[in-house]
Amino acid sequence: MEDFADIAVAQWRRERPDLDFSAMATLARFARLHVVGGRHVDAVFAAHGLDRGEFDVLASLRRTGSELSLTRLADILLITRAGMTKRVDRLEARGLVSRSVAPGDRRSLRVGLTPEGRALIDAAVADHAENESRLLGLLSEDEVRTFDAVLRKLLAALDE
Repeated sequence: MEDFADIAVAQWRRERPDLDFSAMATLARFARLHVVGGRHVDAVFAAHGLDRGEFDVLASLRRTGSELSLTRLADILLITRAGMTKRVDRLEARGLVSRSVAPGDRRSLRVGLTPEGRALIDAAVADHAENESRLLGLLSEDEVRTFDAVLRKLLAALDE
């Protein structure tokens, strides 16, 4: 069954037969999966009044079970400290997180979930987990294991 990626590769091969496009279709499908799958994920977050960045902050605080510094949160989420400050400011204004001075270092602030933030992330992550299971449920268990192993191998090589 021919798809958008096969069509694009065939067009490139016609126009530039001197180049190797063997990887293009696979990576184009992966990129499209990110976009299309992301829409399904973002819809769950939006149903809880969150965007992806806000969900990530709340989820990081919830899964670690503790308060974290802005620097640690930024490192976990691979964003700048300024970007993290902006996210935390929005979440704090909504009453979902609070800041406190770190014990032993008055210059360092820690961020933690408020009871409202914990309740919201607990509800959102339950729906998120169900949604992700539904999305991967389109594959067999063997396909999911293979897909995961291939992604793990590729990411390990690229992250070095």
